[in-house]
Amino acid sequence: MHTILRNFLGLVIFMWCEDILSTFDEIITSIKKYNCKNITITGGEPLSQKNTLLFLDKISSVYEVSLETSNALSIKDVKKDITIILDIKTPESNESDKNIIDNYKYLKKTDQIKFVVCTLEDYHWAKDYIFNNNLHEICNILISPSYGEISLKKLANQMLSDDLPARLQVQLHKIIWGDERGR
Repeated sequence: MHTILRNFLGLVIFMWCEDILSTFDEIITSIKKYNCKNITITGGEPLSQKNTLLFLDKISSVYEVSLETSNALSIKDVKKDITIILDIKTPESNESDKNIIDNYKYLKKTDQIKFVVCTLEDYHWAKDYIFNNNLHEICNILISPSYGEISLKKLANQMLSDDLPARLQVQLHKIIWGDERGR
């Protein structure tokens, strides 16, 4: 199954689910209904789907494509013309042990590393992780508060106080629609 969402920047976000199968052509036909040039592949874990790399190859010749993926699977085989948004898991996610450090050598300056933090402890872990792995020297770093778990203001103040080489990112769809499915 695929869900196509249009956000305020004109991007189409494509989310994978395994319960309904679609052909690449059916998906591309759905995407063409939108007047967009940029597509983000996200949702669940795109790289766990066996045909994601083939689909990325097919659409990257027509669209500007980004791939938002966890850091639990290798990004080695993702084509260089795809922008990667690598979501590094923090301890509060209970998935930080799955982070693949080897992935960082495949990142480009145009890629992004994202941390979604739940608490100030998560934030401090992310800050240390950034510097211990020199991530700020590889590409742009994004820090996002987990919706409803840490105050945006508290996180912003801490980032400013620490002069962290990262941008504050909000989940705009969460601010507008909360936890409403499909948004």
